[in-house]
Amino acid sequence: MELDVAWTVKWLQLCAEAMAEHRVELIELDRAIGDSDHGENMDRGFQAVLAKLADGPPETPSAALKLTAMTLMSTVGGAAGPLYGTAFLRAATSLGDAARIDPPAWAAALAAARDGIVARGKAEPGDKTMVDAWTPAVDAARNAADGGNADSLAVLMAAADAAEAGAVATDPMVARKGRASYLGERSAGHRDPGAVSSALILRAAVEAAA
Repeated sequence: MELDVAWTVKWLQLCAEAMAEHRVELIELDRAIGDSDHGENMDRGFQAVLAKLADGPPETPSAALKLTAMTLMSTVGGAAGPLYGTAFLRAATSLGDAARIDPPAWAAALAAARDGIVARGKAEPGDKTMVDAWTPAVDAARNAADGGNADSLAVLMAAADAAEAGAVATDPMVARKGRASYLGERSAGHRDPGAVSSALILRAAVEAAA
């Protein structure tokens, strides 16, 4: 499947399905080290994105991502709204008016999204945040795209696989940012919910193209 506006809309629809399906899991992860609202917030935010998409189809991938950014910023509570909103907005800006997304453009959009999250949240790899999923995803996408032989699906898969591994890798980390950092050493042994929701979003991108 081409990475065009139809794929982008399908991706966002699958994001909404993933957040609904994993809402309780994200709530439980956040209850352990946060304020237990991540699953509810993400589900509500992406249901609002679905409603916005139903109002009128966007014309470009960038337009779809910008709509998503604005909707998440206005409907998702806590830190997730600004962080994800910034990520989708930076990705939209990176793509510009392109009708189709090739592998290098996807890798660049992921990097722009990650950089937006870092700029907004001031987190670094190892802080036990969503950055620990996004950074390996960016690196994997770049490596796959730089080879010149990988198709779009392969680059999407590389990013999603790396994000999932990055989320798992947050288990033993001690949180240094956000509410989880208040727990100090007690935050170790729990997976970061933002890293998990990030991995779900990037896996949905694969499923939309498969």
